[in-house]
Amino acid sequence: MAELFSIKSVTSPSELDKDWDIIIVGGGAAGYNAALYCGRYRLKTLVITKDIGGTINEADIIDDYLGIENIKGSELGKLFQKHAEKFGAKTLLETVVRIEKLQDERFKVLTSTGKEFFAKAVIIATGSQRKKLGVPGENLKGVSYCAECDAPLYKDKIVGVVGGGNSAFHDAQVLAQHAKEVYIIHRREEFKADPVLVEEVKKNPKVKFLLNKVVNEIKGQEKVEEVILQDTKTGEKSSIKLDGLFIAIGLVPLSEIVKDLKINLDNNGHIVVDICGKTNVKGLLAAGDVTTQLCNLRQVITAAAQGSVAAYSAFLYIKTNRW
Repeated sequence: MAELFSIKSVTSPSELDKDWDIIIVGGGAAGYNAALYCGRYRLKTLVITKDIGGTINEADIIDDYLGIENIKGSELGKLFQKHAEKFGAKTLLETVVRIEKLQDERFKVLTSTGKEFFAKAVIIATGSQRKKLGVPGENLKGVSYCAECDAPLYKDKIVGVVGGGNSAFHDAQVLAQHAKEVYIIHRREEFKADPVLVEEVKKNPKVKFLLNKVVNEIKGQEKVEEVILQDTKTGEKSSIKLDGLFIAIGLVPLSEIVKDLKINLDNNGHIVVDICGKTNVKGLLAAGDVTTQLCNLRQVITAAAQGSVAAYSAFLYIKTNRW
């Protein structure tokens, strides 16, 4: 893909001012779309992120982002950065460890290397971290955490889904539209998924079940070829040939850095926001997978949209004090 924008590389910390209109924590779709809009609103904008692109880097191919076909997740993340920096946003590759609200209503943002920055408003776009199995071979090509992203790659293939909740059954439905066979691998006989969803999936002839089984190892030369399973009752090991394995055992929102601000979180640790991306802390906004959502469609395009909404709310707050 040709270069879309001419842009500078990631900024050195020594080149950065300490004071900003807005600091955005997180460099995924939500964070960089927020930065793009903040730049267009002529706000002095700093993105602090430990990596460019966030969780989309885990997607081998993304083909569901409007207007951009068949692109690697890591490449799409770089395009996000370039587009935002075209409008003046700066990027610092660091990890934020603490955010404090000062008496003058500004925020102080501290990084893992001891650097301090100050902003009139902050947008949290740290996303979520997918729970992993922690078994040998999990880094092989063909191990995926996003059925919507990668299902079309497995047309007429045999795949497995690990999990027993709504996410696993949803992924099985998505995959069954493309794959020849889908195996749901679950450590128990009972499921946490909604009974209606379980009944619906069980009616699909393409979907089969491997119950009381856990993944012990994922094997293959360069990509997934075989999965070693262990029975949770007998300890007996078995194997199954698969072309891909989808992990659907949950997400953990990365919201730890704001807990000291007495911010409202839901039972799962997601930041509670209103439809404008505002939290209960004045001047603090959030967008993307780290937030509560009416619909559980945690996709690149929805995260980007939430980032733009949070940016507009931040603009109104900074310029007019509207909250």
